[in-house]
This record gives sequence, structure tokens and C-alpha cells, in this order.
Amino acid sequence: MERSVKTLMDLSGRRALITGGAGHLGQVMAAALMECGAEVLIADLTTERAWEAAERLMAEQGGRARWVGGDLEQPEGTDDMVRFVEREWGRLDILVNNAAFVGTSSLTGWNVPFDEQSYESWCRAVQVNLNSVFQVTRRMKPFLMRSEAASVINILSIYGICGPDLRLYEGLAMNNPAAYGAGKAGLLQFTRYCASCFAPAIRVNAITPGGIFRNQDPRFVERYADRTPMRRMAKEEDFKGAIVYLASDLSAYVTGQNLVVDGGWTVW
Repeated sequence: MERSVKTLMDLSGRRALITGGAGHLGQVMAAALMECGAEVLIADLTTERAWEAAERLMAEQGGRARWVGGDLEQPEGTDDMVRFVEREWGRLDILVNNAAFVGTSSLTGWNVPFDEQSYESWCRAVQVNLNSVFQVTRRMKPFLMRSEAASVINILSIYGICGPDLRLYEGLAMNNPAAYGAGKAGLLQFTRYCASCFAPAIRVNAITPGGIFRNQDPRFVERYADRTPMRRMAKEEDFKGAIVYLASDLSAYVTGQNLVVDGGWTVW
């Protein structure tokens, strides 16, 4: 008998790890998975950040959220995640590689024109945005293999599939570091590689978000909206449907794909 859509999206009994889970997008995706019945492990830079996010999610959403710290710039950054999954769960059904190095305006050699961008900042960004995804996925694969419906979801960026429109940043204290887009582009190829190698036991897909509104300079927001067919920046909740779709049996025959949620930015 064919299952209903409601049944296909049911994640009851499934366990999900979200890196960068205490961030804006991470918490929204966690909330969406919890709403569909999943138990979620929030992994973030520090245990305190992860704990605060998990507590907030349980208070607002109900369900169960756990927490673990891990600095993905460091070689040992995945150790506590592995220990938790091995000790508490024994298997993993959903892995969301969401953690990202986005830098700050105060970071030397980051939020500046290309000729001023530093090798150190490049390495830090690539470490988190690409190298750590390899490490997390590699170490979680044995646990994913124990699931009957394993799904890996990598979070990319429009700047991983197209070049930046630098006109958006003219006259603003904002810029577009080369390392960010390069790391995200590499992550897309890694998604395809893993989809090919892990099938049929584990599905591997990606979500490519467009720019998300977070109180940026009004001039940037206006320029971004003018360049976007949907005439606005994204909201966090715009990604709830995408994460539930790729995490659940709604996409049971989907692997190696990149779901672009960008308001039409990349059509031009």
C-alpha cells in the first residue's frame, strides 16, 4: 500500500545531528525536524552554546534535543560528537552538515577586497566549510550505515554555484571573501561524490540557500531584493520544507541533488 504524504514525512524515532545547530539556520532546521518527530543533537562551537540552543528548542518546540560542543577548526573537534552518538544512540539517521565559517568584520584579511584577503583567513574558512565536513561525514558514516533510512544533507551557498555580484557591496562595510565560495563549491562536489559512493545505503544531498535577512545594511537589502525575482531576501522558515523533504522518506529516491532555495537568484 502506498504511504500518505503525512506518513512519508514522519521522522518519529529518527535521530539527527546538526553541526552549527545553535546558529540561526541550524535552530530553524532543528525545530522543523523535531516537529516531525526526530530527536536532535545540537552540535556547536562550545557546549554552552549548544546547550542553550537545545534548551530553547525543547521549550518552544517540545520533543527532545541533546547537545554537544566541538570546534571544527581543530582536529579533535568531532571527538565528542562521535562519543555521544556511539554511547547514547548507536546509530544516526540524519546528518546535517550546517556549520560554516562566515567570519566577522573584525577578522584581519577576511571582509576586504581580494588583494587584501589573507591566507590565514582562507585556511580557516576552508577548514570549517569543507575539510570538517569530510571529517564529520567520514566519522559518522559507520553510524549512518546502521540506519534503515540514512540521509546526509550538506548546507551550501549560492556563492558555491555562482560568482558574487560585487555591486551589492559597493560603499558598504561588507564584502565577499573568495574562501567562502570556494569552500562551498567544493562541498557541492563532495556531495556528489558521497552520493555515488554511499548509495544505496545512505542518501546524500545538498541545500543551497540564498541570502538570508539578518538586519544587514538597508542599502544591501534593497540591492539584493532588486536582483532577486522574489523581490526579497530569504527568511529562516523558508528552509523548513527543504530540510524535512531531504531528511524524510519524501525524498527516498533522491540522492546527489542540490536543492536551491534562493528566491530565483541563480536563474539570471
